[in-house]
Amino acid sequence: MIRFRCHYFQSNVIIFIKDIQLTSSQKENPDYYIRVKKAKFIKDKKLVTGAGQLVIADVPTPAILPFAYVPMTKGRTAGFLMPTWGENSQQGYFLQNGGYYFVVNDYVDLALLGDIYTNGSWGLRAQSIYKKRYKYSGNLSFRYENLINGLRGLVDYAKTTNYNIRWSHSQDAKASPNSRFSASVNMGSSQYFKQSNNEYNNNAFLNNTLSSSVSFYKKFVGTPLNMSLSVTHSQNTNTQKITMTLPSLQLNMDRVYPFAGKGGSKKNALQKTGFTYSMRGENRVNTSDEFFFKKEMFDNAKSGIQQNVAMNTSIKALKYFTLSPSVNYKEVWYFDRLSKTFDDVQNAVVTDTISGFNAFREYSTALSVSTTLYGMFPFKKGAIEAIRHTVRPSVSYSYRPDFSFYDEQYQASDDPTDIQEYSPFSNGLYGSPGGGLSNSLNFTLNNNLEAKLRKKDSTETESKKIVLLNNLNFTTSYNMAADSLKWSPLRANAGTKLFDNKLSLNARATMDPYALDATGRKINTFNINNGGSLFRITNAGLTMNYRFDSKDGKKEGGQSGQERQNANDGEGIFGQHLNTSNDFSERDNESSDQKEATLYRASIPWTVNVAYSLNYSNSQRQDEITSHSLMFSGDIELTPKWGLGFSSGYDVKNRGFTYTQLRFSRDLDSWKLNFNWVPFGLRKTYYFFIGIKSAMLSDLKYEKRKTPDQVLF
Repeated sequence: MIRFRCHYFQSNVIIFIKDIQLTSSQKENPDYYIRVKKAKFIKDKKLVTGAGQLVIADVPTPAILPFAYVPMTKGRTAGFLMPTWGENSQQGYFLQNGGYYFVVNDYVDLALLGDIYTNGSWGLRAQSIYKKRYKYSGNLSFRYENLINGLRGLVDYAKTTNYNIRWSHSQDAKASPNSRFSASVNMGSSQYFKQSNNEYNNNAFLNNTLSSSVSFYKKFVGTPLNMSLSVTHSQNTNTQKITMTLPSLQLNMDRVYPFAGKGGSKKNALQKTGFTYSMRGENRVNTSDEFFFKKEMFDNAKSGIQQNVAMNTSIKALKYFTLSPSVNYKEVWYFDRLSKTFDDVQNAVVTDTISGFNAFREYSTALSVSTTLYGMFPFKKGAIEAIRHTVRPSVSYSYRPDFSFYDEQYQASDDPTDIQEYSPFSNGLYGSPGGGLSNSLNFTLNNNLEAKLRKKDSTETESKKIVLLNNLNFTTSYNMAADSLKWSPLRANAGTKLFDNKLSLNARATMDPYALDATGRKINTFNINNGGSLFRITNAGLTMNYRFDSKDGKKEGGQSGQERQNANDGEGIFGQHLNTSNDFSERDNESSDQKEATLYRASIPWTVNVAYSLNYSNSQRQDEITSHSLMFSGDIELTPKWGLGFSSGYDVKNRGFTYTQLRFSRDLDSWKLNFNWVPFGLRKTYYFFIGIKSAMLSDLKYEKRKTPDQVLF
């Protein structure tokens, strides 16, 4: 908003103004303004002023602007981006996030930013956001940093270069209903998020995995076929190992029923017989940071094609049981194989990789029997009208022949009788043929408990139903072809959501029926026959998520159960990101609206999220709690203009606090104030910002940050 005083001279669309106040405040008495003696205003283009003084609450400040150039055009405008200044203990004084913003066209923009440090370190960043309505949208960023630590010639001198590429692309569903292109890329140096002086993505720092996927999906109209072509990337930032598929092709055929009756009716087992087909071809590359984007990364590339054909049907038996027979066929193609021979000269086994087409085939069959049992337990008194118990037992039989005839033999030593077997496909993408006969019975038992509540009054149209136990599942198997240890461990898992989906609780356990000998090796003796219990717990786990909130902390109209369930997924429990003021991906989400304060308010809206995790291991009598932690985060709105947030956790096993962040915010009407603080740990830092909300005067700001201490070697 521009206010005019005294005299002005107008010539066509050019206005010369004297004694004006330049402000974005919507109040009659603005909380701040820039007092300008002389200015030139060109309609719908720009405002150019002479010297101006910042006035806050009618108090002149020492902040003097020698001149100002304010674009007045509608929409986006190109211009300079003011940097942030500060210092850290390793690179010295710095200017960060300064550069230029380009408006390429109506659909694409580009921001080029740079960092410079007094010890010679520097960084570059390019960021672009693009969008075409009803077609596609996305953003792309590239970051590169050249960091120097210490002084040249001293023992602590180190130099490193890091980069990061991020790309997100989504296609509007209306653009092409039968095809879809999408991308989610996050790749670069393994140490980027740990060493960068200008990256504050908390989850990326705490997570040790980077992953990317660029995919194209096509549905062939009029056929049951669909195809997807993708390029994927997975990177462990701790081990610096990288796995990529360049590319991966997947062809699928939806289930078809060739024996269905007229109109597609499926009344008997033959008509219900369905076929599915899938084909997957892949070229996989395993490399490391050292050879990434170099020709050496393809030295150990692997390729292969796998095809699967499945046939199944269902039959009703004895009215209450469902029989489901199935047959599966798999064929794998490789383009090389392993060959092992004994070299008399080297007196060692030599392994060679021989190029050429090779294939193996497998098949298996299975038959399952399942049913569903219901139990109803009514109550004459109390809030609960009835409890329903649903049980879904299933028994299946599976058979797979022994395919070890694909194995080959080699001489393992200088003794001609020392003959051993190996699979020439053991180095392939999809493994080697299954060795040994598999003839097993599989048992599954699923449980579910629901309660029906009584109507509180006649206004309720129907009784409310709640889930008491979402699942309680047990699985095990018995391999009749094995010569020992025929029973597999019993696996159990349970989960439920209570208190209107505020509490999410999940537990799991693996129980082995066999005992251990004195060395900790599993033996073919039941644990109960060895003086122990029926089952021996080998590992177990418990996770819990709970959300507390005040009534005023809920959304208007209250949160639904699904919304509370989504809030319990742990997202953001590690804290919010510390975004830079020149981060355009976040600027669109900021609001310049002014909040109204309510004095003497009796309630303070707040939310608290708690996540608890416990894992136990006892596979070899170690009787050890492998991890035990409690994570918590929350937000408190002390007043409509004061906000407080926190996120932290406690590692009970190692007796120490995890990543901790404190957040403070203040709405100053036309201004905003943020302070984020990580008080301790490897990521110790703070970030203070105060500036004007309006994008027109967004360069009128003050930022101060302490970057985390970095170790570059």
